[in-house]
Amino acid sequence: MKRNLSLWLGLLGIALLPAFAQTPAPPPTGPTGTIHGHVTNPTGASQSGGTISLIKVGMASGPGLAGSKEDKGTFPVDANGDYKGQAAPGSYSIVYRSPGMPEDKQADKIDNVKIVEGQDVLQDVDMSRQAYIDALPPEQKKQLEDLRKHNSEALKANEVIKSLNADLKLVTQDIKDADSAHATAVSTLGDKASKADIEAKEAEIKTAKYTEIETLMLKDTAAKPDASILWAQLGQAQVGLKKYDAAEATYKKALDLETTSKKPNISIQGLSNSGLGEIYARTGKIPEANAAYDAAAKINPTQAAFYLKNEAVIFFQTNQGDAQVAAANEAIAADPTQALVYYLKGQGLIQKATFDAKTQRIILPPGCAEAYQKYLDLAPTGPYAAEVKGILDQAGQKVVTTYKAPKK
Repeated sequence: MKRNLSLWLGLLGIALLPAFAQTPAPPPTGPTGTIHGHVTNPTGASQSGGTISLIKVGMASGPGLAGSKEDKGTFPVDANGDYKGQAAPGSYSIVYRSPGMPEDKQADKIDNVKIVEGQDVLQDVDMSRQAYIDALPPEQKKQLEDLRKHNSEALKANEVIKSLNADLKLVTQDIKDADSAHATAVSTLGDKASKADIEAKEAEIKTAKYTEIETLMLKDTAAKPDASILWAQLGQAQVGLKKYDAAEATYKKALDLETTSKKPNISIQGLSNSGLGEIYARTGKIPEANAAYDAAAKINPTQAAFYLKNEAVIFFQTNQGDAQVAAANEAIAADPTQALVYYLKGQGLIQKATFDAKTQRIILPPGCAEAYQKYLDLAPTGPYAAEVKGILDQAGQKVVTTYKAPKK
């Protein structure tokens, strides 16, 4: 039974100065050297945008002077905070201007930078250096302190979130592996292995996968208890391990978080409600199971057929025929193209079949033959086709290749 959920936690924003598009300076003529470097803003983060200008040493620069008269090369700072350019050999002052800053202003300046013909010079501009911070006005120092605090907290939170997302990626693969455990067991043991051995291997694989998920999600829900997706994934693991009481509480925790969320997620709500439905179905609480699956279908209608099909599957696995038929009918109403649910309906109904000793044939209850015929119509070579044909044959029913429901 596949249960796909692709959800990730978002990273927190880091405060940076805005970036603006810049036009690269034309390359100089004659002998040149190269200069490159990285610009760091006062918060300690990379500064995207702005320009680096080279001012010839000995020439005036600053307020009241047109910067273009002194500039010997102006290079854009890219989105990563890097710049690179070429200039004639000599000694320069490097001037950084933030995006939109007038040419007679400067955000930072570094003196006595030498460019040598044919060489590449590294010169960073680090506005987080203490000398730069000390020169800031008190108001800007306070703003910088607040930004640094925000960024420090955001960076710490982002490290946690990156770790959680890595765990969620592993969990997604573990769930896929658990869902395909039977095929893996057959592939590992071979076609000639006994049914008991295959079932034991399948159970071993599932237990290992769900145990890993539970371990990861117990750790992660402790690290970030407000993330409903972590609780929902923990619930899946606990159901897989048949820890139904714990799983029920876990799914309810996920739904509680969704109720108070500013951005509720219907996929998580659908998963949690259907998870509760599975718990109730496996523990014989049929009305509660129906209510939970109906809630999942209502909150996430695009997945309604998926939830209701799973409900029919679980009632089939737990040998609850009447509930199985009712769930199959709901799944058919949601999506009449699902072959499996017609088989499940037929299997639920056939439990009420009788045997005619005179004709030596089974007598199928109303709707049973029609469900089987529809299964064959949708999946003529499906995994249950031979079984269904055998049942219809025993009941004296003619197998048709194109099924049409009888008129009422």
